[in-house]
Amino acid sequence: MAIVDIERDGAVRTIRLNRPEKRNAMNNDMLNALLDAFSEAPSAEERVNVICSEGAVFCAGRDLRETSAGGPQVDIEAVFYAVETYPLPVVARVQGAAIAGGCELALHCDFVVAAESAMFGMSLAQIGLAPTWFLAKKLLETAGPVGAREILLLGDPLPASRLCDLGVISRVAAAEELDDALHTIVDRLQRNAPLSLRAIKALLLREMTYRDRIAHDDVDLLVRAARKSPDALEGMQARLDKREPRFEGKSGDG
Repeated sequence: MAIVDIERDGAVRTIRLNRPEKRNAMNNDMLNALLDAFSEAPSAEERVNVICSEGAVFCAGRDLRETSAGGPQVDIEAVFYAVETYPLPVVARVQGAAIAGGCELALHCDFVVAAESAMFGMSLAQIGLAPTWFLAKKLLETAGPVGAREILLLGDPLPASRLCDLGVISRVAAAEELDDALHTIVDRLQRNAPLSLRAIKALLLREMTYRDRIAHDDVDLLVRAARKSPDALEGMQARLDKREPRFEGKSGDG
């Protein structure tokens, strides 16, 4: 099986992350496959897409071993943007943990259906990183200021029920009822008028883009400084070593 499997069943296209032995962490190959999948034009019969994954974990985020090793990295924001702006609805089926980039992948879908046991988290502050403007904007859109602070500043994973309370995800179901909850949404979407689906999705996306016009060059500098700091290297290594990081709060310049 491929690292990302794509299946078509009538009006439904299913995109499955298939790296369960690595908790479906997104390496360059997976990101490229996702980008390709959501850059192509929908087929004539397609109405809805489902993103799901193999194994117990939905997605543990970006592959830290690949990232910490250096070398060229696929632009993860381009992948999320392709998912978000895909012409037809995209539904995430989250059966387990969705952490960091895995959480953002789910939130860039139009609907998120999660098992009660699923956990969502953005642990960037715990490893010396910070979200970019693009990633933080999505959390602010979905979780609001209170939820975004809870998710980003604390960095601890939150249960699916909490995100549902915040209005971030669409449905929470017992594990054995997850597929039924998913199919309720998918079945409704595929019976709706395809031109209406395209028009409504484009309309909502356009109306939510105003935050992109806010000046944020100074914020970008802060984010880049955090990402290039010794603390970021220490944080990623500590996460790989399964130990507490030793942060010093020093920039990469001294």
